[in-house]
Amino acid sequence: MVKAVMVHEYGGPEVMKIEDVEVGKPGPGQVKVRNKAMGLNFIDTYFRSGLYKAPSLPFIAGNEAAGEIIEVGKGVRGFKVGDRVGYVSSLGSYAQERLIDARILVKLPKKISYETAAGMMLKGLTAQYLLRQTFRVKRGNVILVHAAAGGVGLLLCQWGKALGATVIGTVGSKEKGALAKKAGAKHIIYYKDENFVDRVREITKGKLCDVVYDGVGKDTFPASLDCLKKRGMFASFGSSSGPIEAFNIGLLVQKGSLFATRPTLYDYADTPARLAAMARDLFSVVARGKVKIPVNKRYKLQDVVAAHEALQGRQTTGSTILIP
Repeated sequence: MVKAVMVHEYGGPEVMKIEDVEVGKPGPGQVKVRNKAMGLNFIDTYFRSGLYKAPSLPFIAGNEAAGEIIEVGKGVRGFKVGDRVGYVSSLGSYAQERLIDARILVKLPKKISYETAAGMMLKGLTAQYLLRQTFRVKRGNVILVHAAAGGVGLLLCQWGKALGATVIGTVGSKEKGALAKKAGAKHIIYYKDENFVDRVREITKGKLCDVVYDGVGKDTFPASLDCLKKRGMFASFGSSSGPIEAFNIGLLVQKGSLFATRPTLYDYADTPARLAAMARDLFSVVARGKVKIPVNKRYKLQDVVAAHEALQGRQTTGSTILIP
């Protein structure tokens, strides 16, 4: 028996319970992983609250972790007992041990620790597809990153700067502004005190941005569209303030023949080959020091309720991890 975080009903952080579960043996194509660290992400709160529906109730929470393979099922190729691995899964990472399909695992390079991997698998791969695929950022681009001191935001700032873009970041406090600035945001907008559209126009001298990366959702839409150049890209990848409601697609015409997309990692990393290529790109920039993974807070697994409260209260910056 191992400890896991179970959700029997949708609701607030208090619905999560630490329980003993039987993991069993891996089936064909599966491995058993002993988790060493688990990542904490906003998507975890969406599943817990019911904003995103789990396949069934109850379920084990959590969407990313890193650990060691301790048992291998039939038909698994390319992985063996003792391998260090990281993964992003639909659910089930908040557990000391788990079974998982080997197809969604990636091997960790020696330079990448378990804690670093747990803090970057979901957020780092999200940054990879946003910057390298959804809109391929290149030198000279101007990008707007909402919630620039958040987990994905800090990675977008660092990686965006490394690609030669001018990064504008929105944040909610001076402390978070300092973090985003250090990460690579050239300009900081304090959205509680300033109108971010007006500030973007001022900063860019009216030229506006090539792309807006928005993990906030309801609170920043549709104003984000006013920050974009003609034919610019609005990439909505999260809903920390609530989901964007249905809107008239004619807005995109009115504001400059804009593009708008709501991408998700699972549609970009939809084959083992694509996942491996994305992970190599991510691990490379981290290993070269172009992108650093700030693990700013660690919670014990049994303190998961407090961890979710801090996350939803916007009291976290960078990556937060759970330790089994």
